[in-house]
Amino acid sequence: MLNINDWKVAIRPLGIPLIGEGLAMLACLIPAVANHDGTGIPILLSASLTVLVGALLLWLLPHRTTVADNRVSYLTVTLIWVVMSFFGTLPFLTTGCCHSLADAFFESMSGLTSTGATVFSNVERLPSSLLLWRSLSEWLGGFGIILLVLAIVPSLGLNKYSLYTAEASGADNTGKTTSSMRSMVRQTLVVYLLLTLVFVVLLCLSGMSLWESVNLTFSNISTGGFSVYADSIARFSPLQQYILAASMFVGGINFALLFNLLTFRWRSIRYKLDQFGFYVTLLLLSVSFTVAVLHWHHGYDWAESLRFGVVQTTSVLTTTGSVVDDTNLWWTPVLFLFLILTVCGGMAGSTTGGLKIMRVLILFRSVFNTLVNRLHPHAFNPVRLNGKPVSESMISNVMVIFIVYVGTMLAGLLLLMVCGVDATESIGAVFGCITSYGPGLGSCGGFGSYAAFPMAAKWLCSVLMLLGRLECLTVYILFLPGFWRSK
Repeated sequence: MLNINDWKVAIRPLGIPLIGEGLAMLACLIPAVANHDGTGIPILLSASLTVLVGALLLWLLPHRTTVADNRVSYLTVTLIWVVMSFFGTLPFLTTGCCHSLADAFFESMSGLTSTGATVFSNVERLPSSLLLWRSLSEWLGGFGIILLVLAIVPSLGLNKYSLYTAEASGADNTGKTTSSMRSMVRQTLVVYLLLTLVFVVLLCLSGMSLWESVNLTFSNISTGGFSVYADSIARFSPLQQYILAASMFVGGINFALLFNLLTFRWRSIRYKLDQFGFYVTLLLLSVSFTVAVLHWHHGYDWAESLRFGVVQTTSVLTTTGSVVDDTNLWWTPVLFLFLILTVCGGMAGSTTGGLKIMRVLILFRSVFNTLVNRLHPHAFNPVRLNGKPVSESMISNVMVIFIVYVGTMLAGLLLLMVCGVDATESIGAVFGCITSYGPGLGSCGGFGSYAAFPMAAKWLCSVLMLLGRLECLTVYILFLPGFWRSK
């Protein structure tokens, strides 16, 4: 069983992200004061309490030597996401914008996991400070709370590599040492900051206001999808929508690959070209199908079909959740394709949700090779990625994650229907929450929200968001009987 020192080591790192979360809340004072919307004091109290609790954790729990027990890392990562989501409810509760903890926790968890699902039927009624908090929480969570901590803080008392793999199990981290991992995290943070600045500038140059540019860049580069308007991004000009689609597309690319591209490290690029090629191919095929359907089945002209097809399909594949049209009115086969794409997600090591393209590619090649090996049982035909054989252990891990992922979706679907949500909306909500896409089907799809969901269903959707962000296994490990036994 974990001893008292293990618990101290597990809890102490919560102080750092809580202080960071409180400082992020303070940034929301800028629009609160500028617009005199009356939320300045509630935001200040929320930020102060969050920073105070974080500081107390660092001060009261003394720093220990590094603990090598991976169980502590899994516990720490899960606690950080849950605790930060609870403290993220404070701005919603203290300002009176949410009248129940279930709604506030849903919105907070949705932001930090960059899901983009919302309980607000009309976000335009929210004060500007809350709109910025929603966007900012997605920007923080999109990169990864643990990754941000690892990039900034030199010592946590925990093995950094085990923390990294506990949160970013979808990352392409094979063969990395602790030292190279730390360097890679800092490099990708620089790319994330640079891209954020670039897209803010591009949106401003396109005629968008600075306020809109900052919020929409935060929510789209993080593939989150929150908007400052009830119709998401539908009201913006075609140029602005294409720029937002470009930010989603970039957010779905492996950030280490982006760093290598920006620094002209061509040798390193080739080791991720399989993923990137599959990502682009899947996107182009899906866009082509969607554009054709919009033109020939729905009667949109070619220019509008192309814009809607490119922007919406990119949003779906990258699990962003920004909406350019009421997709509830689109042809059912397109909506079914969108559900499949949300499960695929973007590249490993990106800000997207879903299974990740790398795993989907390995699954496809495993199935293909199994068929070929049955035809030629004596041939040596291993599964390859970037020209190199994939180890049996990696294939096994991918299979396990896929089975657990699907099992979680089926269980979530059953439980949502037990909570009183109809079948169509349950399917959409499960896909929307566990893949981090956000919008579902029916009332929670298109420009809709989860406001009408029963309270129990909202709590369940919040759990699905957490499971999807940590890819299930990190959380499920905590419920194994052996997790709590003494070694």
